[in-house]
Amino acid sequence: MKKVLFISSTGGHLNELLQLKPLFNKYQYYLITEKTKSTISLKHKYQHLSFLVYGSKDHLISFLFKFTFNIIKSLYLFIKIRPQVVVTTGTHTAVPMCYIAKLFRRKVIFIETFANSTTKTLAGKLVYPIADHFIVQWESMLELYPKAIFGGWIY
Repeated sequence: MKKVLFISSTGGHLNELLQLKPLFNKYQYYLITEKTKSTISLKHKYQHLSFLVYGSKDHLISFLFKFTFNIIKSLYLFIKIRPQVVVTTGTHTAVPMCYIAKLFRRKVIFIETFANSTTKTLAGKLVYPIADHFIVQWESMLELYPKAIFGGWIY
């Protein structure tokens, strides 16, 4: 069975990613998100769940340390899990994992957030050049990402 790693930051990005839950049964899935009060309970719902450190860009200095730690932990988790595919809805938490996947010649599927219908996200800008499949949820986003696939709304 193919190993698929699903990763996103917490909040709306995670909510979008969890809309893909029916796919979890088709693959040997692994779920990675940030550890917060709202995500702790996911441990009881998902057998293969790992956490990264939550960091807000509002606190730049501590964010830089947490982001660096998350890059190292992402590499560790990638080597431990050894997925064939990485699927993400973003954002900063997922970008390092996408680049690690490409380094190891694995497929990257990026789903641009539903929240943006006219502007690119920073994560989208960073992952677009390396994504094997870049999916947008708004047809208008095809103007910004010409090689993207219009997948429609994830909800």
